[in-house]
Formats: sequence, C-alpha cells, structure tokens
Amino acid sequence: MSKGDPNDPKGLIFESYRIEGITQAECRSIFLDWALSLPAEADTKAALRALLDSVTAENQDHPMTQVMQEGLIDMATPRRRGGWRTRPRS
Repeated sequence: MSKGDPNDPKGLIFESYRIEGITQAECRSIFLDWALSLPAEADTKAALRALLDSVTAENQDHPMTQVMQEGLIDMATPRRRGGWRTRPRS
C-alpha cells in the first residue's frame, strides 16, 4: 500500500497505518470516510480486497486491518432491506 493508490484516493487508509496508538474506533471512522470518498462507480469490495492484499505481515494486528477485514465480511453478508414494503401483508 502506498500513498496515491487508486483504491485509497485520499490516502486515508495509508495514513491510518502511520498513526501511533490509533484505536479501533478511530479506524472505523477513517474507514467510513474512505468508503464515502470512493467514486460512485468504484467497486468497493474489490478496492477493499486489494488494500487488504497489500497489508504487510507486520500490520496484521493493526486495528485498521481488523476493521477492513470486518468490512469485507459485512459486505459479503446480505442484509434484509427493511421498510414497510418488505413486510408480509395480511
């Protein structure tokens, strides 16, 4: 992972690994910022997978790595779209 990575256009993920003592809550906030900063046509899942692939062995225990892994799992798990339209009618 490097600054200027097309999967991290603002360098948010890159910079998170450089912040000493960063917490998981701070990483979640940065992750949300990252997701919102991607172009609408971007494949978020592919970008996240590429970023995770570029994480080095010494960063496996970093809170951002854990947040990104959780994000990838959550994207793979379909959720029920709520609202009155999806409720069974009697």
